[in-house]
Amino acid sequence: MEKVFYGKNENHFGELRLPEGKGPHPVAIVIHGGFWRESFGLDLMTNVAEDLTSNGFATWNIEYRRVGQEGGAWPVTLTDVAQACDHLLSLADTYPLDLKRVITIGHSAGGHLALWLAARHRMPKDSELHLIDHPFSISGAVSLAGVNDLEMMYGVHHFRDQTLSTEPNNPTADLLQSTPEEHPERYQEASPIELLPLGVPQVLVHGALDVNVPIGISDHYHRKAQEAGDFVKLVELPEAEHFMLTDTSTQAWAEIREEVKTLLLNL
Repeated sequence: MEKVFYGKNENHFGELRLPEGKGPHPVAIVIHGGFWRESFGLDLMTNVAEDLTSNGFATWNIEYRRVGQEGGAWPVTLTDVAQACDHLLSLADTYPLDLKRVITIGHSAGGHLALWLAARHRMPKDSELHLIDHPFSISGAVSLAGVNDLEMMYGVHHFRDQTLSTEPNNPTADLLQSTPEEHPERYQEASPIELLPLGVPQVLVHGALDVNVPIGISDHYHRKAQEAGDFVKLVELPEAEHFMLTDTSTQAWAEIREEVKTLLLNL
């Protein structure tokens, strides 16, 4: 494993792992979750990255500035991830990477970012999230219990806060520094469902027992993506909860690994 910086901030780095063999190797950009908050880092996906690498993928497990850190949240959390993705072009000058076969795979908030990276080419040029005219092209995307509809996820947390009369705890509002009413354009530009069609094959995996990110979010996204003309597959795991999807010792992960391999074969 090699730690590589893609920018000047202390959080502008990723962990690059290469499989055995000369390559060039297909690449998985691995993106951790944690509701975009500072207390969660890329170590959440270390086992996933190691498992994918042992199965033939070069993995680029990326870090980014998060909510609660200086500069984190809108728009920097998303633009950091975009910069990390585009840095693959530089990495390929040194390492045997197959840039024609690059997928994203993320969990929870990372699932949102995995699909968003695949949607960047649809970003309006006047958006704060628009960095370059021709962003790095993703070949496929895998969302594990992903927050793929930000307005819906905002609504879920808002309803819980109102119903339970608790202190506001809305990670989506924290990420975008606004409600959908205050800045609808942020929800439109940061939410994968608003950027359909993505134009690349997508796999959505969700545990039926997930109480952190409701499976209805993936189900709704799946239907909308199909209607938009994308190739998208929804894999519902009836006995899995949220965190089983990144536990490489579980049957849930074994199924995910096979889905990733199948996706690669079809690229």
